[in-house]
Amino acid sequence: MSEQTQRRSTSQTRRVVVVGAGMAGVQTAVALREQGFTGTVTLIGAEPHQPYDRPPLSKAVLLGKAEGSAFEVDFETLGIELALGRDALGVRPADRELDTEAGPVPYDVLVLATGAEPVMLPGTEGVPGVHLLRTLDDAERLRPVLARQHDIVVVGAGWIGAEFATAAREAGCAVTVVEAADRPLAGALPAEVAAPMAAWYADSGADLRTHTRVARVEPGAVVLDDGSRVPAGAVVVGIGARPATAWLAGSGIGLGRHGDVLADDRLRTGVPDVYAVGDCASFPSGRYGERLLVHHWDNALQGPRTVAANILGESDAVYDPVPYFWSEQFGRFVQYAGHHAAADRLVWRGDPAGPSWSVCWLREDRLVALLAVGRPRDLAQGRRLIEAGRRMDAEALADPARPLKSATAEPV
Repeated sequence: MSEQTQRRSTSQTRRVVVVGAGMAGVQTAVALREQGFTGTVTLIGAEPHQPYDRPPLSKAVLLGKAEGSAFEVDFETLGIELALGRDALGVRPADRELDTEAGPVPYDVLVLATGAEPVMLPGTEGVPGVHLLRTLDDAERLRPVLARQHDIVVVGAGWIGAEFATAAREAGCAVTVVEAADRPLAGALPAEVAAPMAAWYADSGADLRTHTRVARVEPGAVVLDDGSRVPAGAVVVGIGARPATAWLAGSGIGLGRHGDVLADDRLRTGVPDVYAVGDCASFPSGRYGERLLVHHWDNALQGPRTVAANILGESDAVYDPVPYFWSEQFGRFVQYAGHHAAADRLVWRGDPAGPSWSVCWLREDRLVALLAVGRPRDLAQGRRLIEAGRRMDAEALADPARPLKSATAEPV
């Protein structure tokens, strides 16, 4: 028997336990089966609901256009055991056991896919009328709020704040968005790129107040730090998310400064046979030369394939994606690919006051990131150019009428 055949035979008899039944967890379980794993696969989720996709929560589910967003996966046929409504409490690597509310679960391989949890606005825990939007239950609590067309205050002008404000305006609610920074998406995009997006709020009829913080929430109103009061039948908090990893304290599994599980480039933790994937994990990117923590859907879709391949041991799969995400807000389709932190040049394609435009980030003339507003072709071509590491002609790149793929400084 060859060493590879022996390794495959051994891997097939192992028990894989996946903690987290969101996109990353579900896709890990599915990828194991797709890649030929025949051992036991158990998927453990904290929520009692059938595993579901999250993007529709801030759109169709919230507006009552869909009752849910359950994954179209036949877990029974795939031989994936679901254990739902169970919180993970801890890991004991020496015993190879996961502690849950329902008791310990033994494993041979453990995959951490617990995602991220929203950050609560200090002082509002348990206050009636204050909402988060992360889970199906959150969306179902907010749906009647929108249906009754309450005055709504949204705290935070990030991605989720903008998407919720969009849905609330579509439902006919009066919306005030409160942002502590000087612009929307301050934590995600540089000032010159995010600044044009402020006009989108006014165009939609939402009131965006920057340089503003919430002092307190009272019944029917939000009091701002300048003393003004804003009517609020409901308050929705969207000020960020952090990896849901507090339960790993004392396990010996290394965490980063944001609470992220420190995975390597094969999505392995520092503990044998424990992997981490999706929003809860960071990984070193050879492409960008730094550790990335990516809280977006595509990362939760792509990473599981690497995890499954490495569990099976048939390849030495490295995870180094071009990060990608999208957002639908105020009638615009916004897409981003790459990572712009180390860029040394920014090139505009089109007028940011118009309905469609793109921004390209270069480093040493190579495209490293791209933001496209209503220009999906730019995004598709740009993503491939980033993956290929192509050198670009900045002057040609600035011409929005020219296909992005033709603006390379070298043959494609």
